[in-house]
Amino acid sequence: MKQTVSILLSAALALGLLAGCGGGTASGPSGAGTPPAGGAPAEPDGAQTEQDGEQEEFALASFTAGTLDGGTFTQDDIQDKDVTALHFWALSCGPCIAELPALAEFDQALPDHVQLVTICLDGRGSEDTVKEVLAQAGFEGITVISGDGDLALLAGSLIYTPTTVFADSEGRLVGGAVIGGQKDLSGTYLEAVNQVLEAGGKDAISLEA
Repeated sequence: MKQTVSILLSAALALGLLAGCGGGTASGPSGAGTPPAGGAPAEPDGAQTEQDGEQEEFALASFTAGTLDGGTFTQDDIQDKDVTALHFWALSCGPCIAELPALAEFDQALPDHVQLVTICLDGRGSEDTVKEVLAQAGFEGITVISGDGDLALLAGSLIYTPTTVFADSEGRLVGGAVIGGQKDLSGTYLEAVNQVLEAGGKDAISLEA
């Protein structure tokens, strides 16, 4: 039985302090999961939670995040794309590590107007390990290891890892979160990406070459 334990995370707190593991999807669990370590939840107004199964309007309108390569990732980088998939994972999460190769394949197949960004919740201070894990998986995209503002508020509403949410160019979350390791990651994520595109009046994409 899942426990509804979440993370206390203020807007200024680094995401690198978080860790966790989990299994399942928003529509139903596919296996036992362990929630991230932490205290009582500090949920942003309007952020999706698994308890109610609904996602009210929440926008990533203002934040600054540090990336694994020493750069920054902000709301402006989200505005540059029609869809941004934000994938929260942790080094301490076995299902997270197991699906990274599939995540890398999905990322490589995406067109230029759609991006995948990973957020390693316990990567701060363990950058070399994060780089090694991602290199082994073949992931070459953007990975965030710290952040503030709306991104930290969103991370504060997490219950399990891995969790992936999908945002439009205005940073608004569209559809439900994908929670837990996926048997058909590309298929599940493609459906979610196309939901965001279609909601914005844009053409759906295909991963076929």
